[in-house]
Amino acid sequence: MSESSIRTEEARSRKQQKGDKLFAGRVKVHPMNVRGTFRRLKWAALGLLLAIYYLVPWIRWDRGPDAPNQAVLIDLPGRRAYFFFIEIWPQEVYYLTGLLILAAIGLFWITSLLGRVWCGYACPQTVWTDLFMLVERWIEGDHNARMKLDKQPTTGSKLAKRTAKHTVWIVIAAATGGAWVLYFKDAPTAVYEIFTLQASLALYGFAALFTAMTYLLAGWAREQVCVYMCPWPRFQAAMFDEDTMVVTYESWRGEPRGKPKKGKAHVSPREVPATPASESRPGLAAIDWEKANELYGEEKVDGLGDCIACNKCVAVCPTGIDIRDGVQLECIGCALCIDACNDVMDRLNRPRNLITYDTLRNQDLRAQGLPPKLRLVRPRTVFYTLLLAVVAGAMLWSLAFRATLDINVLHNRTPLYVTLSDGDIRNGYTVRILNKTREDRAFTLSVAGLEDMRLSVVGAEVSPDQTARLTARPDTTATYRVHVTAPRESLDGTVNSLTFNLNDDLGETAVHDTVFRGPE
Repeated sequence: MSESSIRTEEARSRKQQKGDKLFAGRVKVHPMNVRGTFRRLKWAALGLLLAIYYLVPWIRWDRGPDAPNQAVLIDLPGRRAYFFFIEIWPQEVYYLTGLLILAAIGLFWITSLLGRVWCGYACPQTVWTDLFMLVERWIEGDHNARMKLDKQPTTGSKLAKRTAKHTVWIVIAAATGGAWVLYFKDAPTAVYEIFTLQASLALYGFAALFTAMTYLLAGWAREQVCVYMCPWPRFQAAMFDEDTMVVTYESWRGEPRGKPKKGKAHVSPREVPATPASESRPGLAAIDWEKANELYGEEKVDGLGDCIACNKCVAVCPTGIDIRDGVQLECIGCALCIDACNDVMDRLNRPRNLITYDTLRNQDLRAQGLPPKLRLVRPRTVFYTLLLAVVAGAMLWSLAFRATLDINVLHNRTPLYVTLSDGDIRNGYTVRILNKTREDRAFTLSVAGLEDMRLSVVGAEVSPDQTARLTARPDTTATYRVHVTAPRESLDGTVNSLTFNLNDDLGETAVHDTVFRGPE
């Protein structure tokens, strides 16, 4: 059976499996190797993204003494997140929210412009699946060889190939799971502990979990993750319009499909002037058949479009779809079908880009013989751009002017207040001072809100002006027990407003409003 026949049979089997059935078994996809511009772009993206993922935990960043020197680290025991010069405290988790919002808006923006380029080039599922399929191709062979191997009975050769493939897959998956945990623990320390069996069960557990998930999703599930598990294809159409760049088939010049006929001349739609479609040849709207007959003679024109029905576009597709059926949920926008089709067109000396990266509006214009127009500035792209700018600007402003000092005051509830022997009322508070710098700092604490108040701090002296000098070590939270006493006659009811003021020697201030409680 020829290579073309195998591809045709595979495509037919896939269509039969789909049919109108509610449920159908999976037809295993064996993507064919292809060379071309988009394949090179995918290899470049794969290499860059894998390098970032595996190497970033090993980048060092000097933050001073007693501070982790890993550039990117989520330190769960220390309750800190580090990203180069940025340090995020637990109460600043809103920065994570901002990053997620930016990522979502960015995905909407790039999808509205260029379709599913994220899915085709940068999604982790795509990257690792590409890597696993590369290993499979090296060991088991290309498209036809793998299909034949599947149908062969189990032999020593087949078992050796499958064992080698899965062994390499597991090694890659283990490296992936191991690299993931390095983002949560100092990389050199974690690697040493893992290989000397000194790591915690939690570390081994998470590494094993991500190893298993990588092996399962990239090795076994593959396109099923994109088609059935990922929610993005379900609502991506909301980001599309007729000016969105998508992978599309030029049916106006490709139909009707068919093999070239001996002794017949093939007329490309671009070789003759455009004319409206005829009833006899509705798929060749762009060909002036009268002109073609004048050039070649009626009996010598094959009447076919540029598509020769080789099904190579289906054979290279990682999700196994036929792009000639139009824009589909399963299409991840990798554009490998463009490379495959261009290779065929080059061999047949026909115009390239029968399958192309274009907008639906431009396809309508080209079918009518009109010049295409690229509209990048549209209401939705302007909206997404402004939204991105606003959110990014807000986050940058917040980071640039973020406070390095904060105070948190917790009113003691047991008891709410104490009546002293002289009739004065005393309230207790737990004061926490957050020093977000890498230096020792001294502060002045004062309170305001009630007349004739008296301040006392456990472990610190209070000056006659009712202020206390407190200190906090670098990058820590200092905790103090504070008592505030006020005459009963200065109280206005059971709940009174009270303000804690904290000032450092450089003029930075933190304020916390609370209450002072008393009897009715």
